[in-house]
Amino acid sequence: MFSAVSNVLFCSCACCKGMDPLEPMGSENNTSVTEFILLGLSSNPAEELVLFGVFTAIYLVALMGNVLILLLVSLDSRLHTPMYFFLGNLSVVDIGYTSSTVPKMLANYLSGDKSISWAGCLSQMFFFISFGGIECLILGVMAYDRHVAICHPLHYGMFMSQRVCALLAAAAWVMGLTNSAVHSSLMSILSFCRGNVLRHFFCDIPPLFQLSCSDTRANQAVTVVVGGAIVFSSLLGTLVSYVHIAMAVLRIRTREGRLKAFSTCASHLTVVSLYFGTILFTYLRPNSTYSQEQDRALPVLYGIIIPMLNPIIYSLRNKDVKGALQKALARH
Repeated sequence: MFSAVSNVLFCSCACCKGMDPLEPMGSENNTSVTEFILLGLSSNPAEELVLFGVFTAIYLVALMGNVLILLLVSLDSRLHTPMYFFLGNLSVVDIGYTSSTVPKMLANYLSGDKSISWAGCLSQMFFFISFGGIECLILGVMAYDRHVAICHPLHYGMFMSQRVCALLAAAAWVMGLTNSAVHSSLMSILSFCRGNVLRHFFCDIPPLFQLSCSDTRANQAVTVVVGGAIVFSSLLGTLVSYVHIAMAVLRIRTREGRLKAFSTCASHLTVVSLYFGTILFTYLRPNSTYSQEQDRALPVLYGIIIPMLNPIIYSLRNKDVKGALQKALARH
């Protein structure tokens, strides 16, 4: 996919000695961009040491939590249902999501070498955007699953058959990967002449646009149209599902019944609210309003913190998952 990258000529690089890497260079100093510099969340050595410890802990919790969810869903027959099938998919996505950025960031803090090759940068962006898009769609599918379970319980087995679940999950993966392939392909043909320093902890679309000296209007339009279609279709499906769920819950006469019905959706609604809010703010706004300094912390929330919180949220508020965990621990 990225074989064409090495054949693309760029107008300059900010590696020239004695020059500000963020300042455009003259034509006499033009070279091909071979790497970018990821400044990360801080350039202070003491702060970097603290950040290394914090993000190592977060990454390990995210990995262990999501692997645990996968094991429980696989091993406990009581969790072989559509809801937990999609939760398993979400765990796979979250492992990939955090792994696309955190290990490189930790390696940069540990080694002090903050460079990343252009091919590596493009690959990192591809996987991050892929898993982000898949997560959007999986969250939308999970909302639909809850809608069917609450609003059409007698037809749940028909609407959410094993075949339908497999098709929905496959569609989410294919659409997420295709969306990212489009963005990555368009990014690979841009030229960069405003330096190679990214005030960010990974290669993301908005900061790369700001370093490009090419006309990025087509790229930005694709980001809004194609990326927006992924986000808004999932968000709209989620909102419609929850409107129907709310109407169904309000028709339940007993307070205990209403609380029980809504409790099955509370965890998912919490994750959706956090995730979609930050995604919309980051990607679906004019590039001119983006600030590498101010906005580099947002991806920490939706790309690192939320994947860590997902297994915690779903397990702590879910008696089936807690029961499966207790059963697994009792065996040992």
